[in-house]
Amino acid sequence: MVNRAVLAHRLFTGISQRHLSCLVEELAVPWQAGVEGRRHAARGGARKRAAGAGARHQLVFADRLVATLIHLRHDLPHSALGLLFGVDRSTISAIAEIRTLLAERGCAVPDRPGLRLRTLADVFAYAQAEGIELRLDATEIQVRRPPAGRGGRRAFVSGKKKQNTMKATVIADWRGRTLWTDTLRPGRMHDATAARNEGIAVCFQHFPDVEVLLDDGYLGLSRDHRGQAITPPRKPRPGALPGRVQQWERDRHEHSSDRITVEHTLADHKRWKQLTRWTHRRDRLPDTYRAIASLVSDRTTT
Repeated sequence: MVNRAVLAHRLFTGISQRHLSCLVEELAVPWQAGVEGRRHAARGGARKRAAGAGARHQLVFADRLVATLIHLRHDLPHSALGLLFGVDRSTISAIAEIRTLLAERGCAVPDRPGLRLRTLADVFAYAQAEGIELRLDATEIQVRRPPAGRGGRRAFVSGKKKQNTMKATVIADWRGRTLWTDTLRPGRMHDATAARNEGIAVCFQHFPDVEVLLDDGYLGLSRDHRGQAITPPRKPRPGALPGRVQQWERDRHEHSSDRITVEHTLADHKRWKQLTRWTHRRDRLPDTYRAIASLVSDRTTT
């Protein structure tokens, strides 16, 4: 007979059994260490009973991981997940700690098993060592409107979408594989400002051989870091020669074709239901986005 966790994995997670087994092996030890650390802090010292005594977890680690993947993929409510796994709704809330573990993994590196990129400096160092041209872009996720009267309420109103959003900056390679995503910023912040706040200027300074393809929203970076931050060529002035206009169209099309892979990367992330429109607390969105990015990077490196 197939148990609930195996059935749920086959129906809802969208990842392979091998991928799930690798996640269990990778995250089980950090999760158990976190559990024992919290117990040690609650007791105020070492345990007095033998190991194995006491109450058992209603959801073992593998079941918690599968429940987290289902929640990320389909945004099922906790009550539905509790019914699926045969536990109370309050027990399902433990998936928050699994989401944090997934977010802390970082993104996988193509052809480098066990190596993961967690910071922007890691990505630039990897790109310089491997001679890779990076693609960077930002995307916005609609969030709930902050309550009236709360400070900083306007910071989430996007000038582009005219909605309350949070902005994620993502870096991909020439094949559209996710290499890094930031901690997310309020939607009103400009794309270039969000990248600067993550320390991209320092990375350009320390890794002078790295080139990053950008869109027109990053003209300021292109001005400050010529030859490294590459934006589309500027349109010729009115009255320019036809040959100059045709050359500009070819160059712009070539730049767009090279940069389109990061758009495909963002589309891969948005296939997860929770990132189409975020309906939960805004402070939980950064961990959710990074967790999904790490899972997508696992799939795109195989």
